[in-house]
Amino acid sequence: MTLTSKPLAILVITILFGGILFSSFLGWWSTESSKVAVTYTEGEFAGQANPADIRGSYTFGDVQTNFGIPAEVLAQAFAVQTDDPAAYQAKNLETQYEDSPVEIGTASVRLFVAFYLGLPFDLSTDIYLPQSAASLLQGRPMTPEQAAYLETHVAASAEPGAGAAQPTPTPQASEETQPAAASESTALLIKGKTTFAELLDWGLSAQDIEQILGAPMPASAATTLKDFCSANGLDFETIKPALQAALEAIQP
Repeated sequence: MTLTSKPLAILVITILFGGILFSSFLGWWSTESSKVAVTYTEGEFAGQANPADIRGSYTFGDVQTNFGIPAEVLAQAFAVQTDDPAAYQAKNLETQYEDSPVEIGTASVRLFVAFYLGLPFDLSTDIYLPQSAASLLQGRPMTPEQAAYLETHVAASAEPGAGAAQPTPTPQASEETQPAAASESTALLIKGKTTFAELLDWGLSAQDIEQILGAPMPASAATTLKDFCSANGLDFETIKPALQAALEAIQP
């Protein structure tokens, strides 16, 4: 039997949508990401969800599902005021704390979850928590290394929409030199809103930047690093520390 184009088209559509409906009925079909974090593959915590895989698109509800920390606890930790903490996305913290000299965002959620649960976490880069999060970690099963790291990575005055205080200057520093030191430290900290023009002004070459990005720089140097990563499918949390390391390597 030879099918004409019209019956053939109807047959294809029937098979396609019939398969989707059947898969949906059996729970096989999903139009949304499952948001399941990868697990540790070795060691004492093998098989447990790894906080390092928390993405900016994860909601506090997704974090709760993967790690068992109530969304309300996460909202309290980061001073999030919302009627539905489970729907709050981790990446929104960057906007909430946009005036903070130290960045508080998705990486901060990863750090908090790891410390809250006493899970292994890479501490080779600087990640900060607001005081509200640090307070909730008191008495949690952190390792001595994690406890020591936390002591120097708390933005004590960080509040939604307010600036965060830098670490207190050492007693030896004079009052006259303290503001300049704090200013220099802040200026060279790469954040999501850092522009490519700033990276170039700080001494990074276009070649070095493009090598880390694995892509050409944007035509407009006023583009922010976070916007560029989002538009080009790049992982900002991977690009940022690589650029920060390159920047620190050329500083005197």
